[in-house]
Amino acid sequence: MTQRITIDPITRLEGHGKIEIFLNDLGDVERAILQVPELRGFEQFAVGRPVEEMPRITPRICGVCPTAHHMAATKAVDAVFHVEPTPTARKLRELIYNAFFMEDHTLHFFFLGGPDFVVGPQAPAAERNILGVIGKVGLEIGGRVIRIREDCREIMNYLCGKAIHPVCGLPGGVAKGLDEEHRLKFLETAKAAVEFAEFALQIFDDVVLKNKAYVDVVVGEAYKIKTYYMGLVNTRNQVEFYDGDIRVVDPDGKEYVKFKPADYLKHIAEHVEPWTYVKFPFLKNVGWKGFVEGKDSGVYRVAPLARLNVANGMQTPRAQKHYERMYATLGGKPVHNTLAFHWARLIEALQAAEKMVELLDDKDITGADIRRLPTQSPTEGVGIVEAPRGLLIHHYTTDAQGIITDANLIVATIGNAAAINMSIEKAAKTFIKGGQISEGLLNMAEIAFRAYDPCHGCGTHALPGDMPLTINIYDHKRQLLRQLKR
Repeated sequence: MTQRITIDPITRLEGHGKIEIFLNDLGDVERAILQVPELRGFEQFAVGRPVEEMPRITPRICGVCPTAHHMAATKAVDAVFHVEPTPTARKLRELIYNAFFMEDHTLHFFFLGGPDFVVGPQAPAAERNILGVIGKVGLEIGGRVIRIREDCREIMNYLCGKAIHPVCGLPGGVAKGLDEEHRLKFLETAKAAVEFAEFALQIFDDVVLKNKAYVDVVVGEAYKIKTYYMGLVNTRNQVEFYDGDIRVVDPDGKEYVKFKPADYLKHIAEHVEPWTYVKFPFLKNVGWKGFVEGKDSGVYRVAPLARLNVANGMQTPRAQKHYERMYATLGGKPVHNTLAFHWARLIEALQAAEKMVELLDDKDITGADIRRLPTQSPTEGVGIVEAPRGLLIHHYTTDAQGIITDANLIVATIGNAAAINMSIEKAAKTFIKGGQISEGLLNMAEIAFRAYDPCHGCGTHALPGDMPLTINIYDHKRQLLRQLKR
């Protein structure tokens, strides 16, 4: 018989979920799982709709990463209509997407994941938030965080119609171009974003890397699992957010496979469990072996650390220096330390900012040719981008009139679903011993999922969407001993 601890809901993530921790008679952790009890239904919502509507519909999946769904859907619709965007439209899409990456990664570090380091993993819960971060680093820095996010969103507002649910993507291009006045204005924003990203990396250096206790947590076995890694790369095998081939490396860092987005079904399959609505993607040619580590397991990871692990480097010079430093500090590639996702995320934010400068320095981005009209009948298409939370796949099949007959979405967080469960269980087994439980120790288990920046708003949806906090503690007979509520 086991004792059962329920953390419901887990905190500082997008969407909903709960952690179930099962203890044996000695009070040690026997099993821990992340359960997502909400039904995901967007694939069925899509059937019967005109495919060109998908870039406007799918951003409603998530209010935190709508730009990722918008861009994956737009690329899928390009493929359905067999049309490539014009060079100017491609540059505008990449500008939008890098501004989004910069803004979103800043959100996660300072608002969601960062409080565990900046304030401290065992700090009172009331302080482990953005207000606690501001209290630690200063009000002026809090203002800088808000300002850079607002400025990046202004770029998206101007080009996308709105930042939350963009409407700019069209088959073969975009709906709005960029004039010279706004190019110059946004170039200043981009340069400020580069300096802010460097500033955020300095905070990480000062607060985390110079604190031995934090470094010991980052590099310790509690937050380390050995898996395959998957991510987009460009033709030079550098980290890529918008387009490219999909590369997979094994737990030793050797290339396992590299394939085109349209071939994803040859390499990715999905496993289901009866206790969650989340699916568990795995490498089809390795096979599903359960929630286990190693080369014989088909479990892979996506998102910032995975992207850096699969790549040979970054695309931009400043980000490349930090990439090299991270691997030198953590003992070379690949890095399996889950908490290094936070460091990798800030390096990616710097690349995104540098790419914004690069794109806005190119006056061709103000060209008038922003759309190539489709001329072929619609059929089937796959659109893949790197969402901040990992590889995002949209796959649509239509009839001759362009009405969707089938849709498949493998959202970013789901790519890490198996690894998140494994990480939570390993952390719980490390920190919860002999039935000794505290809020701080439970947060040490939550830290394991927070590094992935999961978004269960993307993966699942439920009504009415309320979010009560309940922690249930059971005895070995599964009788309720204590209940804590928010």
